[in-house]
Amino acid sequence: MVESRLQLEKSLSPGFLEVVEQSAIAAARTMGVGDRHLSDQVAVEVMREIMDSVPMKGTIVIGEGERDKAPMLFIGEQVGKKGEEDFHEVDIAVDPLEGTNLCATGAPGAITVLASSEKDGLLNAPDCYMQKIIVGPASKGAIDIDASVKDNLRAIAKRLDRDVENLVVIVLDRPRHSQLIQDVRNSGARIRLISDGDLSAGISVALRGTGVHAVMGIGGAPEGVLTAAALRCLNGEILAKLVIKDEEQAERMRGMGIQDLNRIYSTTDLAAGKNIIFAATGVTDGTLLKGVRFFGDGTRTQSLLMNLANRKVRFVDTIHLSDRPDIRLRW
Repeated sequence: MVESRLQLEKSLSPGFLEVVEQSAIAAARTMGVGDRHLSDQVAVEVMREIMDSVPMKGTIVIGEGERDKAPMLFIGEQVGKKGEEDFHEVDIAVDPLEGTNLCATGAPGAITVLASSEKDGLLNAPDCYMQKIIVGPASKGAIDIDASVKDNLRAIAKRLDRDVENLVVIVLDRPRHSQLIQDVRNSGARIRLISDGDLSAGISVALRGTGVHAVMGIGGAPEGVLTAAALRCLNGEILAKLVIKDEEQAERMRGMGIQDLNRIYSTTDLAAGKNIIFAATGVTDGTLLKGVRFFGDGTRTQSLLMNLANRKVRFVDTIHLSDRPDIRLRW
């Protein structure tokens, strides 16, 4: 079983890295032009094209969000190289460009993301909002999504052996978070407000040296599943609840097989797979990854590549040289 997991990682990881790298390069060429839909579209088109060269039988279980009315890699779409019967069957979750506004305006923190697992290893999350609390390995098991902000921050501080005043909490800068922001400040902790990109924020919590200790608030449910896939590899934790806006949406959830609309989802509920692979590439510079850099002879990318099977976390710095005879490698 372990051997088959390692074979899966070995056969798919290089292809997934190429998928996110090329999507990031395509998106970065639109950086700062002010057209978020164009940025998203080129990332989706390149991601689909490169995925069809990866030796797998892939099914998209989380694609582009319908809220954004974006060019979608739609749920149920079949991707992967055609023609081989013995290719691995995998479920795929993607965010071809997390932070479309960030890319369009040239702001930091935009990334391209892909996660995969064996069949049924990723929750088929509905396209709705999700309340989340995310922490790193040291605070795993200390949080309670139904507890007060103050109690959760005290529990996190205790695990980290520091004062609450020395905690940094990331919150999306949205009107719906006005009370949360006030509660965090009243507790004494510091806040880092972000305009977009709660997925990369969630990953950064589980990495040492980022200076972030928790993410709190309401964001997208699909992004919650992608975050959970990364946290499985990093030994972090996410607790989450679906946020249902009206009865029509509630009926849609029931139609998808979600009967308990108040359920608290754990990391393994969202990403239960044993063969999870996660890949992301920076589009614009951020806390997690550097953005795409163009130079005369090529392009440079920085990516994060992780897999659960052999517990490896790789930061991959790649130079993509132009196909010209006079190329000279420069660092």
